[in-house]
Amino acid sequence: MSIKLRFAFIFSGFVAIVLAVSSISIYILYSNFREEEFYSRVKSEGSIFHNYVYEIKDPKEAALAKMLSGVYTNSVFDEKLVVLDSSGKVLNKLPEDLTSNFNQELLNEIRTKKELKFKTDNYQTVGTYNSRTKFITIASGYDLSGYRKLQNLEIILAIVFIIGMLITALFSFFFVQQAFKPLLALNKQIKRTTISNIKDRLLVVDNFPEINQIAISYNAMLERLSKTFEFQKSFVQHASHELRTPLAIMLSQTESAINKKMTETDMQILLASLKEDQQGMIDLTNSLLLLSQYELLGYQKDWPKTRVDEAVVEASSQVMQMYPDAIIHIGFEEIPESDEVYFVIGKESLLKSVFINLCKNAYLYASDKKVDILISDSKGKIKVQVINNGPTLSDEDSSKVMQPFYRGKNALNAHTKGFGLGLSIVTRILFAHQGLVEYDSPSPNTNRFTVILPQAIK
Repeated sequence: MSIKLRFAFIFSGFVAIVLAVSSISIYILYSNFREEEFYSRVKSEGSIFHNYVYEIKDPKEAALAKMLSGVYTNSVFDEKLVVLDSSGKVLNKLPEDLTSNFNQELLNEIRTKKELKFKTDNYQTVGTYNSRTKFITIASGYDLSGYRKLQNLEIILAIVFIIGMLITALFSFFFVQQAFKPLLALNKQIKRTTISNIKDRLLVVDNFPEINQIAISYNAMLERLSKTFEFQKSFVQHASHELRTPLAIMLSQTESAINKKMTETDMQILLASLKEDQQGMIDLTNSLLLLSQYELLGYQKDWPKTRVDEAVVEASSQVMQMYPDAIIHIGFEEIPESDEVYFVIGKESLLKSVFINLCKNAYLYASDKKVDILISDSKGKIKVQVINNGPTLSDEDSSKVMQPFYRGKNALNAHTKGFGLGLSIVTRILFAHQGLVEYDSPSPNTNRFTVILPQAIK
């Protein structure tokens, strides 16, 4: 079932419930009103009859019969009136051929309650007891007019309900068609969106704020997708360029070796150059594989607790083994009361890779080959600051340095080898650990990368 049809049925259903409740309420209220009003009429007829019977001294006189006949005016259809004395003897009744047989239990109940209302086969009866005259009056009748009006009301309410539902159905389908027009137009625009025209944006519908919000959100999503495609395109171009350069050099060296005679010394030099280029390609390939692997990496609740300070110490030791002239100092902002504050949920090997990359970069771009590491904890966060002295990054470089294949001017000026993938890998790993890395320059000629990780919940 389409959403338009569903909305139309839901709307019609709500209206049907309202109409049904209203019709039933009207019917019940009128029925109760008719019943109470007829009870009042029957009681009034009985009261008049009671007064006439009480005021006449000799009920056998001919004048009495004539007078009582005048009381019986047929104001109530099929009216029956009976007056009894305190012993239950019938004093008078109308019509005269009325068979009156009342059990003592009913009469006692009337005497006790003073007034008793009951219904028998749609005949409404009112029994009253007059404490002054000690008479019991029982009056009954059939509300022919009231029941006819009630039947007419049933028919009217049924017709109103049916017509109301027909009008509601037509109105709801028309309303849904009009309400969904902007969505249908939006759907057509979305269907036309492909990778070739992803820069096109949906039109904003000013008269429909909700649709307008959907269009704005969809345009924002297209903007993010467009940036992602641009990033992937740039990534492929940079990766192709980085791979093509050493391959071209290796091909050129191989062709040169084939076209000329080479001494053993020249051959050794050539092989060493080829080995260096091959090692560079291996490093680049490994970095690309790591980057693609960490792109899909996500936070895992079942990761073990890992001590950040130990990961930092092991990472710095590996960097000093790779670069014997590196000087790395590790310090704490303040000595913690417990070692528990430096635990995080994560994989030790991945966190070590983060600090190896940061320490290696700090060493390579440090003017004095020194790296300072400061560890601290605050408000449920662990901070690891990696600081070196050397040329700082410009605002443009600092905003792009985390992107793959991007190398700042300080790296180009220092003529250091690299592919610009280290910080991208660091960013991906920290994102998977619900952390981040920030860069700033606290003073001239000083660089600081700060890793922020959430503490493990105790």
